[in-house]
Amino acid sequence: MERIKGMRFFDPHIHMTSRTTDDYQALADAGVVAIIEPAFWLGQPRTGVDTFRDYFNSLIGWERFRSSQFGIKHYCTIGLNSKEANNERLAEAVMEILPSFLYKEGVVGVGEIGFDDQTPAEEKYYRAQLELAKEAGLPVQIHTPHRDKKKGTQRSMDIALEHGLDPRMIIVDHNNEETVKEVLDRGFWAAFTIYPFTKMGNERMVEIVKQYGSERIMVNSAADWGISDPLAVPKTAALMHESGIDLNDIHLVTFRNAIAAFAQSGQIDEADFDTVKDIDQSLKFNGSTVLRGGQQPRIDKQSNIIR
Repeated sequence: MERIKGMRFFDPHIHMTSRTTDDYQALADAGVVAIIEPAFWLGQPRTGVDTFRDYFNSLIGWERFRSSQFGIKHYCTIGLNSKEANNERLAEAVMEILPSFLYKEGVVGVGEIGFDDQTPAEEKYYRAQLELAKEAGLPVQIHTPHRDKKKGTQRSMDIALEHGLDPRMIIVDHNNEETVKEVLDRGFWAAFTIYPFTKMGNERMVEIVKQYGSERIMVNSAADWGISDPLAVPKTAALMHESGIDLNDIHLVTFRNAIAAFAQSGQIDEADFDTVKDIDQSLKFNGSTVLRGGQQPRIDKQSNIIR
């Protein structure tokens, strides 16, 4: 990690709701200055629309505040995940509340949406959310399935084009060696999730960048409640550096490309990455703080703000 000291990173897919404050501190120490938290499957079925409403509110409220307490700019994407799209009664109710969240500050896309088991219900709500994204002028963050990935990825892209979306507005996530060429050839953004033992290892990621270059490629951790690594992005940057990949290419796939893709939402201003460094942990969100009894707040000595 010493080799990449001083570099800045952007993780465009990480589920901090499932992570600890230690993870936030580790991300900040490793140079991660901004993150995107997609709405996702929380590990067990939700039973009512109000649990979705509360979750979406937490992504634009408490979690953003918590991130700011460690000097990291937090954005999110909002959507109905593919797994819960199969509960059609609940899915209909979630679709009704989605528009009220898509236009909130810091929402940089519709996501993560797409296919899980590739059922008719998943396709129905994927199509409906593509229309919402088109109407809102927001990028789309596509979750590609773990099973039959190539077919699911092709189907996701075909449907997006059928709805008239520009491939430059679509980030196809969880790619692997089987899908990357077609995703890039068709003009979409190709995101890769460095997730232990399943989606992609970072040694394989190094080989992909060597083969395909850095254009329209980005790396994320998708760290969540499973066995995952929130430092996957800086660790992959370090491995790329050790493997002789040019620093500019590393910068593109671990920082710049993700900003270019999601800034099409009009919601990302890089100046905010510096502003959020003015940490004051004595602040509260709706009366709550990241501190617990007796803990002393960290107040950034570099800040010009005097309170």
